[in-house]
Amino acid sequence: MLDFKALLFDLDGTLLDTAPDFVTALNKQLALHGRAPLADSAIRTSVTNGSVGLIQSGFRIDPGHDQFEPLREEFLELYYANLADKTALFDGLQQVLDECSARNIPWGIVTNKPWKYTEAALVQLGLMEGAATVICPDHVTLPKPHPEAILLACQEVSLAPEDCLYVGDHVRDIVAGRAAGTRNIAAAWGYIEANEIVADWQADWIVDESQQLHSLLFAD
Repeated sequence: MLDFKALLFDLDGTLLDTAPDFVTALNKQLALHGRAPLADSAIRTSVTNGSVGLIQSGFRIDPGHDQFEPLREEFLELYYANLADKTALFDGLQQVLDECSARNIPWGIVTNKPWKYTEAALVQLGLMEGAATVICPDHVTLPKPHPEAILLACQEVSLAPEDCLYVGDHVRDIVAGRAAGTRNIAAAWGYIEANEIVADWQADWIVDESQQLHSLLFAD
């Protein structure tokens, strides 16, 4: 078993497979505007860049466009209405959370997803009560890749960063974790863009499939 006292996760693409509900929302919006739907795979890789990346992918416009913000707000309304219909824990991660609970190891979330959407998803999925800490951009001055959010999570679980593991599916997660002083696991099962080389992130460990995380963490 790895020597750690708390386990922290990024949310979208790491702990939760939220992409199916993003697919529903974006393709519903594209249909409202008379546009053809995007393939699921194209939307999945855009989820890591949040609503900005999804609008860029769906409408081929940049944030400076005068319609960008209205479209982004419309998308977020559509997403919020059904944000936990198909969203679920990645395979094997309920087992990880259960093991943490059995061993009295606190687990939590450090995400760049705003609190409004994070809280709603976690409550609807029955995960909020089990989390020892949930840190969103609303709680800090600077989001990831700045280390502030991870440091706040460590503070909330009353542990030094070096006693915590952080798991994330984007280079900004690993950069933030290194800067905070945690040890870090790259979730290669997540929403990895095609040109990304996960090994370049310099995580302490790379886990290719979510079902493999339990063995890394808890194998004797």
